[in-house]
Amino acid sequence: MVENPTIIVIDDEAIMRDGSSRILTKDKMAVVTAENGEAGLELVKETPEKFDIMLLDLMMPGMSGMEVLEQVKGVASSILVIVVTGYATVDTAVEAMKKGAYDFIPKPFTPDQLRIVVHRALEKKALEEETKRLREEARKSLRDVAKEKSKTHTIINSMTDGVLVVDKEGVMALLNPAVTRFLSVSAEEALGKAIDDVPLEKLSETVKEVLEKGENLSGVSQEILLQKDGRDVFLRCHAVPVTDEDKSLLGCVAVLQDITQLKELERMKADFVAMVTHELRAPVAAIEQQLTVILKGLAGEINERQAKMLGRAKERAKGLLDLVRDLLDLSKIEAGMQAQYMEPVEIGDMLSRVVELMRSQAEQKGLTLEFEIEKTLPVINADPPNIEGVFTNLISNAIKYTPEGGLVQVTCKREGEYIRIDVKDTGIGISEKALPRIFERFYRVKTEKTRQIVGTGLGLSIVKQVVDAHLGTIDVKSVENQGTSFTVRLPTVLKS
Repeated sequence: MVENPTIIVIDDEAIMRDGSSRILTKDKMAVVTAENGEAGLELVKETPEKFDIMLLDLMMPGMSGMEVLEQVKGVASSILVIVVTGYATVDTAVEAMKKGAYDFIPKPFTPDQLRIVVHRALEKKALEEETKRLREEARKSLRDVAKEKSKTHTIINSMTDGVLVVDKEGVMALLNPAVTRFLSVSAEEALGKAIDDVPLEKLSETVKEVLEKGENLSGVSQEILLQKDGRDVFLRCHAVPVTDEDKSLLGCVAVLQDITQLKELERMKADFVAMVTHELRAPVAAIEQQLTVILKGLAGEINERQAKMLGRAKERAKGLLDLVRDLLDLSKIEAGMQAQYMEPVEIGDMLSRVVELMRSQAEQKGLTLEFEIEKTLPVINADPPNIEGVFTNLISNAIKYTPEGGLVQVTCKREGEYIRIDVKDTGIGISEKALPRIFERFYRVKTEKTRQIVGTGLGLSIVKQVVDAHLGTIDVKSVENQGTSFTVRLPTVLKS
């Protein structure tokens, strides 16, 4: 660990500064405090080499923690920044880590929690300094090949990420201490053994895929879940082929990175979104219902101006309710519940119901809605409400984005072992630039023609995840001012 470390605490709350200082000084650390971002940044600029760790509050008046983080990386890149955040700003903490923060700690925290996160950062700092020292030594000893090889092994062994080298026969040739920790085996037990003997099935499958496809493959990434000391540990495995000058396969290198903390952040964010949306649904629905009662005159007469204002408020309430429902659907998807109750479904009957429900909406807009279906289609295995929601969304979008007098066509036919459903329109279309992003969460195409169309930007993201959960595919083709076509393919139930 770093000897005599100096910690700078930047927080606008005196109790947080004083408390952190008392905790850390007991562990023989020097602590400097600053009451705001400007003051803290000034201290760092004066003596950038002085500080090892920075405890940085993200939510401060004046210069925010995010601004301090961006500037401190240009002044003293060696400082490891630990952001301090409340539960409701987990999303901001994730953004901070993407911008270079090393770790985070949520308020309120216990003394032990603070010590753990700071000691972890100091260990990281010590490892970086040791790696830097080894690099310097390696530069000085390039003349000695044997020593250089030793230094390389030392650097690999010092890495926190796991490094596993397998020859073209699938035999493990090298692994660093991080891999032995992940696999709970010693290097002596693993070296010379086949990759099939590894206790992590997904790791061996990933490595074997690279070895089978060899030089024709750029790399394979896989997420691995394992149990370690009674807790879930998530690893990201990236494996690439190793080739010689003639592009002949020599083996495979796999890097294992611990992403457990990022997974925990994602879980916290998902839990928070689910909690907030669940609490919002009932009051927002009540507001919409009450506005409907007033607009219908059931609570007394209202004049034209009042009706217009209340109608606008009702539209906004409905939009908010739609967003809440979509967020709840996303929470279910992330919990693996988007295709929970699978059963045989007659896709033709289901599509007929959806088309008939949407027909009045199309007629009100002056559109022609056509439906064509092949006879005697096989059944599919699906979760009825979710798969019905997919086509309700696609047909609804086609109607929304098609001008008056246009055409919306829905066709359904068999295509090999799949049922193919096409939803085509003659609407405003999607630009080539926007097309690759339409399945992203919260992404909406912004043009003059779409400005007045209400939406949450979540519908197509939910559609794709539901289709994926049903082992199907969804594709889109579009030309601006000519129309858009979505194609969904769902596997049929094979007869035994």
